[in-house]
Amino acid sequence: MAFKPFDLTGKVALITGGNGGIGLGMAEGLAMAGAKVAIWGQNEEKNAKAEARLKAHGVEVLAQKVNVADEGEVVAGVAQVLKTFGRLDFCAANAGIGGGAPFDQMTTEKWRRVTTVNLDAVFWTFREAVKHMVERANAGDPGGSLAVTSSTSAIHGAPRNEAYASTKGAVLSMVRGLAVEYARYGVRANSILPGWIATDMTQGAQDNDKFNEQVILKRVPVRRWGEWEDFSGIAVYLASDASKFHTGDSFVIDGGYTIF
Repeated sequence: MAFKPFDLTGKVALITGGNGGIGLGMAEGLAMAGAKVAIWGQNEEKNAKAEARLKAHGVEVLAQKVNVADEGEVVAGVAQVLKTFGRLDFCAANAGIGGGAPFDQMTTEKWRRVTTVNLDAVFWTFREAVKHMVERANAGDPGGSLAVTSSTSAIHGAPRNEAYASTKGAVLSMVRGLAVEYARYGVRANSILPGWIATDMTQGAQDNDKFNEQVILKRVPVRRWGEWEDFSGIAVYLASDASKFHTGDSFVIDGGYTIF
């Protein structure tokens, strides 16, 4: 039999925030590799467009309207994935929001909004996924992979963005703990740290000529914005048997920004 470490046929993947941007890039890579894919998003029109795009690759797709800031919706969302597909092999906690403001003017309400979406939601999503993976392992079918979308803001100064950076740093620690705690069940956990990526969240910076000149062209060695397609490969790798001995790590995908 041919060795096909990146073949995801028979595997099921969930990507929160999977209807656009980095999440859709991950979802499309997974679909192209043969995985059944579930995506979460709150915009039903975007969900429908993403679902159609993914189904064009010939795989089963489940698009769900889930607000990750609501614990009950997260629990119900994972339950629906399991009911539809019968299992969950790869769970990417990708949904997130920004929350930039001068630190001395940051309101508690805004701080809580960012931490709920970017940190609490990761906890709820991974908790539900891990419950299933442990149950499956105890039944003789070990394995599973967790991936969280962090940010390079977690490892360098992020002025006016401390709420966002705090959550992105926290999930790195969460993932390292999960990697150790659940290795006995064959479950892996890793982090992905994007740099400057062209998404809805960064639209203002994309339209700023000075930012493009001073940051993208001068501080990013590859001299371009990252694109959502740049995350297809890492998703396939982490979901596949190619990474079955790779856990507790952080993958910086930033065109060289953090080392220049």
